[in-house]
Amino acid sequence: MLLVEASEHYRQGNNTSMSTAMIPGTGTRWQRELGVEDSPDTFAADVEAKTKGTGDLALARALAEASPRMLEWLADDVGVPLSLVTDFGYPGHSAYRCHTVPDRHGSTLLGHLVRAAAAEPRIHQLVPGRVSGVEPNGRSATVTVTRPDGGEEQVSAGAVLLATNGFGADRDLVARHLPEIADAVYHGSETSRGDALRIGDGLGAASAYLDAYQGHAALSERGATLVGWATVMHGAVLVDLDGTRFGDETVGYSEYAAALASRPGAGGWLVYDERVHEACLPFKDYRQSVEVGSLVRAADVAELASRTRMPEAALAATLTAARDAASGAAQDAWGRTHFEAPLDPPYVAARVVPALFHTQGGLVVDGHARVLRPDGDPIDGLYASGGAAAGISGHGASGYLAGNGLLTALGLAFLAAEHVAARSEAAVPI
Repeated sequence: MLLVEASEHYRQGNNTSMSTAMIPGTGTRWQRELGVEDSPDTFAADVEAKTKGTGDLALARALAEASPRMLEWLADDVGVPLSLVTDFGYPGHSAYRCHTVPDRHGSTLLGHLVRAAAAEPRIHQLVPGRVSGVEPNGRSATVTVTRPDGGEEQVSAGAVLLATNGFGADRDLVARHLPEIADAVYHGSETSRGDALRIGDGLGAASAYLDAYQGHAALSERGATLVGWATVMHGAVLVDLDGTRFGDETVGYSEYAAALASRPGAGGWLVYDERVHEACLPFKDYRQSVEVGSLVRAADVAELASRTRMPEAALAATLTAARDAASGAAQDAWGRTHFEAPLDPPYVAARVVPALFHTQGGLVVDGHARVLRPDGDPIDGLYASGGAAAGISGHGASGYLAGNGLLTALGLAFLAAEHVAARSEAAVPI
């Protein structure tokens, strides 16, 4: 087995390492231990609701059905210390189903995967090298790997898994397919340049959902660290630079990126309190935001307005209205029903900017992760996972459920491996 990786810095610079390591799973042993009822049908229904009926429900169900096997393999064979997140729920998930590592950081998850790959004598790594072409030859394929100096190598493979992520680092493709987020900060791997799309297109593969992406509205402007949406789910509000809210924050962090990008100044402030601050400390990303000085603390509204340069009257009105909604004294003007608890001074705030994390459209695959032609026939021996595949997020940003990125990255790779193993062929993940 050969693993080809384009970046020498993938341990820190790829999307897995930048994630919060949330992996959705249904009917897992961790859920059973805590009495959480969940099923592939429930997950598929959540995907259908979040994507407004546009998501690939068959693929969502296949991923959900494989998730217990995949997560138990990660824990038992790879040694990843997984647990179920139950201290808060992400928007759109109707059950606690996000599994993660203790510090809730993708670099830790990736570290376990890298160590396991290095310890496996049957896995060989070619780093750095960029896959620039795949030529299927019946039940095998010839893979062209291009080195940074322009040199090329030809590798023969029984099967090929394209795991090159999406096209977030290709600004032309982003502008063409994702114009609403094209001017936002790109916070993802610089090697996500649409390689799988170009390879698949050359082989006559179908592609879909190229307008789909995961955005985020909680990236620290100061440190380019993720303040995180756990702040919101524990009660924070997001205001623009004029101190006003502009929607129901709990609909999801992905679609809120474009909403934030459309506000004057394309930025805002997450406002919360010490209770929310303490609740978010389990996240390594959040702790990093604290360490780089992203937080502003204030004893009251007047000091908060002064320190953030937001209009005091507008900010005071916003926080008063949010407090009334959180305490049940009034309905929220934006329809938000989940606040966890009212915010109490002293206040904490973080200046945030909208960001594009990764694209969610790509090559169309089936429930075995096989790349399909427009007529639905598979391209023999070619598979895709993660951002290289079309995924399950539907169109735009609003269909993204927390963990969709890692579920399709790990889950489709797992399904591909199972299918290749059943064929008794050797897979070559790329």
